[in-house]
Amino acid sequence: MLYCSDGTFYTGSTTNIKQRIIQHKEGVYEGYTKHRRPVKLVWFEEFQDLREAIDVERKIKKWSAAKKKVLISRNFERIQRLAQSPEMRERRMKRKDD
Repeated sequence: MLYCSDGTFYTGSTTNIKQRIIQHKEGVYEGYTKHRRPVKLVWFEEFQDLREAIDVERKIKKWSAAKKKVLISRNFERIQRLAQSPEMRERRMKRKDD
């Protein structure tokens, strides 16, 4: 995952992370990051199976910026809470207050 100069995140997958980061930083391809440089690598994960990597990429792309920031911080407990619906979070908070 890259952090872009406009404060957004770009999530992608590759088989050669070093080369792909250079391409993003140099603006080699037209696309999301070309006009949002400079970019900074803020999170990555290695997968043995490319299909699994693509599945994870697709899920992360749908996440809010807040949830992506928590992933970057590796606070997995907080990710689980953010994955819950707002109604479920509210119910959990009410139980804590009781």
